Amino acid sequence: MPSTPPTPSSDQAHLVRAPGRVNLIGEHVDYCGLSVFPMALRRSVRIEFSPRPDREVRLANRAPGFAPSAFAVSERIPPASPGDWGNYARAAAQALAQRFPDLRGIDALVESDLPIAAGLSSSSALVVATALAILHANGKTVALLELMDLLARGERYVGTAGGGMDQAIILGARPGCASRIDFQPLRLTPTVVPTGWRFIVASSLVRAEKSGAAQQAYNERTRACDEARRLVASRLGLPEDTVYRTLLAAASVDELLKVAGASLPPLLSRRFRHVITEGTRVRQAEAAMAAGDVDAFGQLLDASHHSLRDDYEVSHPELDRLVELARKAGAAGARLTGAGFGGSIVALCRVERAPDVVSALQEEFYAPRGADDVERHMFAAEPSGGAELVRA
Repeated sequence: MPSTPPTPSSDQAHLVRAPGRVNLIGEHVDYCGLSVFPMALRRSVRIEFSPRPDREVRLANRAPGFAPSAFAVSERIPPASPGDWGNYARAAAQALAQRFPDLRGIDALVESDLPIAAGLSSSSALVVATALAILHANGKTVALLELMDLLARGERYVGTAGGGMDQAIILGARPGCASRIDFQPLRLTPTVVPTGWRFIVASSLVRAEKSGAAQQAYNERTRACDEARRLVASRLGLPEDTVYRTLLAAASVDELLKVAGASLPPLLSRRFRHVITEGTRVRQAEAAMAAGDVDAFGQLLDASHHSLRDDYEVSHPELDRLVELARKAGAAGARLTGAGFGGSIVALCRVERAPDVVSALQEEFYAPRGADDVERHMFAAEPSGGAELVRA
């Protein structure tokens, strides 16, 4: 196998695009089966590709520091070393191979303008883009909702016990909209983002390696949420397999928190409190956006950040500093977005206040840290459409 995979000729290659996403509210609740409210970004992962006559997938990456990657498509693909970028392509290929036999591979060239390890789902965008490339190269189609679910399960190949938000919004986003994503069954409900609103995404400059150092902490929280759910359900006289959505239908938030406080160890009680309160904020945020109520939406962002910082304990001092600066500069609200442990914040402001927020973050956060090329770290998030075949 060659050390440098061949790349497709640009004048003959097909092209797919898969956007990143920013989750506006509903953090760390999708793997609990509760609704989330993200939107796709204009920044994306793009793959130029051409079909191969065999089962090999050979990948190159325009970005420095990413070694070429090559593997054979099969139902059981051996992983590369933990944290290797090629594992996300392997995840997509293995998931598709379990759905379709005898898939051919591709020669592919990957490029992206998404910040890496910034909590904006560059990894899931790579999974989706790879899947679309392989499907097109083989003349295969999968219904959209089925593909969302298939790739969400497939991405667990990398070892992170995540939910299905990222794949769903990357594939199903509508231009100009955020989408409430419900699970069991999976469905997306778009809401138009008001033209007078601006969401500012700002990186903490701390890498959020969900497939690396933070993976154990992330997975510990999924297990804690599951254990807390089972214990509260049992205390309420419900079956242990009762899901969070059913718990919220069976009792009020106050009642659930009272039961959790009386019956759970302090750590599990905090984790449970975040999931229950964050789950209720999603519908409230959706209603606030539909009504154009920027202040109400901002208050929900603030409450979400406090919960993620104090109860779920996934924030970081640099994230907290960004949130503080954004609010001080006139943002209606701000919070960490993505898995946490680093990554980015999302701040909401009125259009006319956006320059003040951007300037404050540049002068008081990025400049003192010697960060150049600030546009790479901070940008206005414009709601984009979902993944697509750009050039057939």
